[in-house]
Amino acid sequence: MRKLYMKRLSVILIFFGLTQFAMAATTKTDADSAYQKNQYEEAIKQYEAILQNEGESADIYYNLGNSYYKTENVAKAILNYERALLLRPNDADIRFNLDMAKSKTVDKVIPTSEVFIVTWGKNLVNWMGESQWAVTGIGAFIVLLIGLSLYIFGHKLILKKIGFIVAVICLTVSICANVCASKQKEKLVERTGAIVMSPSITVKSTPNESGTDLFVLHEGTKVYIDDNSMKEWKEIRLEDGKKGWLPASSIELI
Repeated sequence: MRKLYMKRLSVILIFFGLTQFAMAATTKTDADSAYQKNQYEEAIKQYEAILQNEGESADIYYNLGNSYYKTENVAKAILNYERALLLRPNDADIRFNLDMAKSKTVDKVIPTSEVFIVTWGKNLVNWMGESQWAVTGIGAFIVLLIGLSLYIFGHKLILKKIGFIVAVICLTVSICANVCASKQKEKLVERTGAIVMSPSITVKSTPNESGTDLFVLHEGTKVYIDDNSMKEWKEIRLEDGKKGWLPASSIELI
């Protein structure tokens, strides 16, 4: 009797799981369909629901950004493009749409100049996402082992040389891939970027309304949170180095 009950319960759970999966797939299809029919508000609701139920996805963030852009909500569009770019930093389409949305913002912040090696390092890290770098690192390590095997057990000198060269190259690639994967994971876990969501907001010199007015920011501008210790206020930094305090309610974390 107990076995029969457990069997029925398993069947119910499997059926429920398959039903949930089908509903999720249908929701994604409906969201895409709504977008294609220019029903952008409905598409936004559908994409937001998918993110809430299934977690983060570069594709969903990208489509959600497109939907917000079509409704002329530039701040929300930039926010979702930035989130998509975090998950897929080498996607040219996401970056193009993000740049297009940024061109419609009021604030034109010019980043401070960097040393060439720093810029090169960032570009290398953003060449692939965390999972892609991880796969690359694992693949390079496997080939490294093959190269070492040739070097150690090869009977001919040419095989030993090839094995040694392959091992050195793959060791370098493996180390580089693991470092880049670690950097990408750090960006995903310790998110400090945020987007200004208020139409306009005054940056203060101290974390209160009585602080001195420093400058004004407008919706869609990207900032970085330097001090996250307070609930109501956040110390922010612009890409040009300017700093100040903003109400936490005026920004949304990427």
